[in-house]
Amino acid sequence: MVTEVFTRKYCDPHAVREEKVEASEVIQFAWEGAVREVDACEECFKEHETRYEPLVDYSRPVKKRRATKKAAPAAEKPQGSDNAADGDDN
Repeated sequence: MVTEVFTRKYCDPHAVREEKVEASEVIQFAWEGAVREVDACEECFKEHETRYEPLVDYSRPVKKRRATKKAAPAAEKPQGSDNAADGDDN
C-alpha cells in the first residue's frame, strides 16, 4: 500500500528546451485576461523578475500609509534648546 506519492516539478522554461531541471519557484504572469502560473527554477525566476514588472492587483484599493503623530513633534525642536547645545555661553 502506498502512503505518500512524491511528484517532482520541473522547470517549464527548461522543459521547452528538453532539459529536466527541478523547479523550486512559481512564476505568475497575465495571459488573455487571466493570471497563469508556471513552475520555474531559481535561475529562471530571477531572470523573469529582472525582465518583467510584478503583477499588481488593481481590483483592490491601495492602502495609504499614515504618518505617525509621534515623529512630527520629535523632529521640531524649540528654538531655545539649540543655543544651549551649541555651547555659546556669552
